[in-house]
Amino acid sequence: MGRQFGWLWAAYSVSAVGTCLAFDAFSVIAVIALHAGPAQVALLAAVGPAVGAVAAVPLGPWVEFRRKRPVMLAMDLIRCAALLTVPAAYALGGLGLGQLLMVSVIVAAADITFSAASGAFLKGLVPADRLLTANTRFEATNWTALVLGPPLGGAAIGLFGPVATVAANAVSFLLSALGIRAVAGGEPRPERTGTGRLRAADLLEGWRHILTSPALRPLFFNNLAANALIMVAMPPLAVLMLGPLGFAPWQYGLAFAVPCLGGLVGSRLARPLVARYGQHRVLRTSSALRAVWPLGLAFVRPGLPGLLLVMVLEVGVITCSAVYSPVYATRRLECTPDDRVARTLSAWSVTGKATTAALTALWGLLAALTGPRTAIAVAGTLLLATPLLLWRPTGRPSPASAPPSPVAPPPSR
Repeated sequence: MGRQFGWLWAAYSVSAVGTCLAFDAFSVIAVIALHAGPAQVALLAAVGPAVGAVAAVPLGPWVEFRRKRPVMLAMDLIRCAALLTVPAAYALGGLGLGQLLMVSVIVAAADITFSAASGAFLKGLVPADRLLTANTRFEATNWTALVLGPPLGGAAIGLFGPVATVAANAVSFLLSALGIRAVAGGEPRPERTGTGRLRAADLLEGWRHILTSPALRPLFFNNLAANALIMVAMPPLAVLMLGPLGFAPWQYGLAFAVPCLGGLVGSRLARPLVARYGQHRVLRTSSALRAVWPLGLAFVRPGLPGLLLVMVLEVGVITCSAVYSPVYATRRLECTPDDRVARTLSAWSVTGKATTAALTALWGLLAALTGPRTAIAVAGTLLLATPLLLWRPTGRPSPASAPPSPVAPPPSR
């Protein structure tokens, strides 16, 4: 894959480990250090990422016509600086919920911007026939970090206090910036056309490309619906397992940490499966298999049998997701022209985060009215319909055949 990809992969790896070390860290800080109640914790978990997603909307067009590596460096340094304010304020006795919310917004917006820039950068760095290999390596790294990060983060909080993992995450973004800086080689400046100001059409170009592409549109709606419906079941499941079913917190953590090993298996299978069966068939099959498992979570029972049931179901979901994710990420890049990759990825991330946040709040209300099991069952039942979005084969249009991009915004001064 080359030395330059190696540096990019190293940067991704260190930031992934740091992020997983700090998994749910703000909620932990809010409960332990600020004595926040459930409503405040829910507000912090939902509003921060949602507002960050809205704030990131104009950043897609801004990123599109700039060199991507400097943008990635800037986003890493912004995340590092924002996160470091949390341990600093905690040490000075001035940390509050408002600061956590503000940092959450900044980090969420920077996450989306970084992802948009890094996707475009990867497409220019790696030959087209190696994109799937690159994405499978990122996928395997992500699942490895999820296996190791949360347990180590919990231990770090126990030993060093509630803000320890936030400080570690900040350092990981600094190390990531150093790795990205080490990616040598000249990056051409994207060409611009026109001199007009940023327009509404520029902000919406990512969505326009997605919704008018026969290849991307079904992927977009399938991914949007499936991810949201998988995630909305997690809060009711936590309430069910930690409340009426009487599972200890360590058992709850174990039930989701061990199945992440399935992510390593799935990411290793993605490339040979595509080579044998083709991209569309793998997407369609892995999407269908991913959807069949979560409904079983509504039938979890107390004790060891219930714990094992959750583990088996999560292994199924995660393994199938790890096959699906790098293949869909590769297809998305292949079907997007170079002059709108950043806007497309930004629009995709913004919509995904906003949809998941809104449906999570809705499912919290549903769980309060009907009970956790009903909310989990409704999400699992709806999830069964999502593979139908990919059932009809679609051709793969060449990016060169896509309609021309609207006038690009002028450089900022």
